[in-house]
This record gives sequence, structure tokens and C-alpha cells, in this order.
Amino acid sequence: MATTGAADVVVVGGGVTGTSTAFHLTKLGVRRVTLLERGVLGGGATGKSGALVRMHYTNPHDAALAQRSLPYFQGWGDLVGAGDPRFVETGVVRLVEPRHEAALAANVAMLRGVGVDTCLIDRDELRALDPGCQVDDVDCAAWEPRSGYADPSATAFGFAAAARERGAELRVGAGAAATAILVEGERVVGVATADGAIATETVVVAAGAWAPGLLAPLGLDYGLRTNRVQVAVVRRPAGSEAPHPTYIDGPNASWIRPEGEFGTLAGLAIDEIDVDPDAYDEGVDDGYAAETRRRLSARRPGLAGAVLRGGWAGVITMSPDAHAIIGGLDPYRGLFGILGDSGTNFKTAPAIGAGLAEAIVGGAPRTIDLHPFRASRFAEGQPLAGEHEYGDGPLDVFR
Repeated sequence: MATTGAADVVVVGGGVTGTSTAFHLTKLGVRRVTLLERGVLGGGATGKSGALVRMHYTNPHDAALAQRSLPYFQGWGDLVGAGDPRFVETGVVRLVEPRHEAALAANVAMLRGVGVDTCLIDRDELRALDPGCQVDDVDCAAWEPRSGYADPSATAFGFAAAARERGAELRVGAGAAATAILVEGERVVGVATADGAIATETVVVAAGAWAPGLLAPLGLDYGLRTNRVQVAVVRRPAGSEAPHPTYIDGPNASWIRPEGEFGTLAGLAIDEIDVDPDAYDEGVDDGYAAETRRRLSARRPGLAGAVLRGGWAGVITMSPDAHAIIGGLDPYRGLFGILGDSGTNFKTAPAIGAGLAEAIVGGAPRTIDLHPFRASRFAEGQPLAGEHEYGDGPLDVFR
């Protein structure tokens, strides 16, 4: 195969985690970074994301990733420079079924203990925050006043532009599609693309649903499964046009956030496992609009007459414990991955990119502890889980 150049690090995947990693590598002084994207920047799961920026998790490790990422969205100009993630601070409400409210209180205490700005509020306080909210089925909620949402594509574009300004090479399109990770024994030596091979000793696989196809020939199988997830956009009806907080609504198995001045973006916990990322329906299913209105109006009755304005579906990749795999991929020296995030890595991408870049350049991350996300945790019988779970894991997709 013809060689099309060489790089110190090749990043495979132009979504938000790949572009964040490329940016942070250049920020640490890596001179030759090449990012490969088979389609368009942010064209995979990133561009389909609901892009919630929230801190609430049931374990301190994911919460730490989110907490260390929040300052990027709040102070992008100083920390990244190029582009604008268009972060909107709406506040985020986390609701659970009444039987899980003790777990909610315990997790709020845990999150506050690691520095997250959150508190437990009762139903009257929630009603005061959002008069359009129906609260009869809950006694309390977790409230994050500084959280909200951003523009997922703009975030990836900004990281990519900042990486390019610092010398990274961005290859985009069919010719840039990575077709194989090249190894000699247990050492990375390059990446094969449709246009030829790139010589390198370090590769980061951040290819989303296409990652298993690159890893399988190396004998690496982490039990990753694809999942088609749908999102709808509705126009709030007359009389319900006031902006509302962002909700992660366990009792109604949904999440919602504002979209523009009068719209609401919504996702439902409806999964379609093992789809082909190259051949799937990118629209919403028949009946999705009606089900969206039903679940939204159960929480905010004013949305009962919401008009569907559009929708889409995308493909995320699920790990066995629904948490990301981040770090080195043994036994191969120079091979790293950001895999199986189950749709939650948008909000944590800044810290992931910073920590992984530090691990590549310095041997260990300084920004964040990535050990809990190691690929070997499954073989070690130590899947990542919180002490107090809610039993609504599917809600952790596309947000």
C-alpha cells in the first residue's frame, strides 16, 4: 500500500471526542497530529446528540469528567479559542421514580462532595422554578443551576479549528476512511486509509460505531453493540412558549431541553440494538411523535398540543456496563481508544481529550483519573457502576 505521509499521532474519528483529543495533543506540543474522518466532522453520533451539559451521574468518575469539562463550555474563548459551542445555561432537573428518591438524595450528597453545584429540591421548589411542570408524581428532584446544553456540531467544529490552527492535519471524506490499524507484533506502525497508509506509532480510535470493525482484526472485542436512538423536535404551542429547564425524567423515560426560542428537543428511552451504522433509518419511526407528545405532556401538560417540527435517528455504541472505555488498548503499544460511550461523551469530551492527550504525551493523565474507564475492567470483573443506581439506564443515551 502506498504511504501518504507520517504522523506522531493519528486520531481516527472526527466527532467531539476525536477533535477534543486532537486539540489537546497539539496544545501539549505534539507537532504532527493527523485526524481522519470518513464522512464530515461531527457527522456521526456527535451531530445527532441532544448535547446536554450536565453533571448528574450515579458515580463520581463520570461526574468528575463532566465537572472538569463544564469550564470549557462556559469559557470556550479562553480555553479553546476557535469557534463557539453556543452553550445555554438552562439549569438541569433530574427526576427519578419515588422508589429511587433515597438514591437520588444519596447521589446528590456524593456529587456535592466532589464539588458539583447541585442540590436536592422538593416539589414546591421545582414548581416555583418551572410553573409549567407537573410534579404530582415526585416528591423531590436534583437541581443543577449552572448546567444546560450546547450545539454538538459547533463544539466539534471549534475543537477541530483550534487543532488545525496549532498545526494538526484534518483529512475528511471517503479517502480519509481508516480501513485498518497496522501493527507489527504488538506495536502500532500505521493506519491504512482508502487513500493509502499513514506511518505512525500512536493511534487513537474514536470512531464510534465503526470502531469495532477496526479493532476486530486485532483480536480486540469489548462487547460493543450499536444502538439506534431517536430524537424529536417540537414547537411549543401558544400559551406554553415560556422557556423551561432541561429535564432528565426517569418516571417518563425521557429527556427534554429547549431548542431555539420556541422549540423543545426530546429523546425517549427506546432502543434498537445491533443496527448497521452504514444502513439505518435516519428519520423517526411512525408513532414516535405521538409517544413524544404523550411523555412530554405528562411532565409539562402545556406540551400536549406540541407540533412535531422534525426528528432524526443516530447510532451510538454501547459497552457492557454502559460506560465509556478510555485509554490504552492492550496488548498493543501505541493503541488507544475512546469507545462504547453509550451516548454520554458529548458533555465529557473536553476532559476526555485532555486526559487522554496527557496519557499519550506524558504516560499518565493529570487532568482526570481515567483508570476507572480502562478496557481491562471487564476481564477483571470490575464493571463501572454507581453505589445508588436508578434502574433507568437507557435514559443515558444521546445526551
